[in-house]
Amino acid sequence: MRLKSEIVVSAMIRRVFGLGGFAAVEKKGAEAAGAIFIRQRFRDGLETLYAPAPQNFFGEDDGGRKFEVRAQRAEPEAIREMLSREMRFDPDLWLLELEIDDVADLFEVVKPG
Repeated sequence: MRLKSEIVVSAMIRRVFGLGGFAAVEKKGAEAAGAIFIRQRFRDGLETLYAPAPQNFFGEDDGGRKFEVRAQRAEPEAIREMLSREMRFDPDLWLLELEIDDVADLFEVVKPG
């Protein structure tokens, strides 16, 4: 069984603050099943965008959330454009903003195969 998006986002925010970072919901989506996008901001002004991983990365009994890197250390304007397109396609998505250097322990990032 998959956790509601609202619970996943809330737990991630608590974990980021617990690690000394900053996190905020930039856009609230559908409580139960909204797709979660994560915008990681760096001190140098660049950003990385994580998006939900394609379904082929999930097993039959896998109820967790996995993410893929959609853009890595890109200019904020490029990230805004990508997110704008995604929001036109899926207005129920969540957008979570993180300011933390390392996200390795926060969520699973899959590698393209």
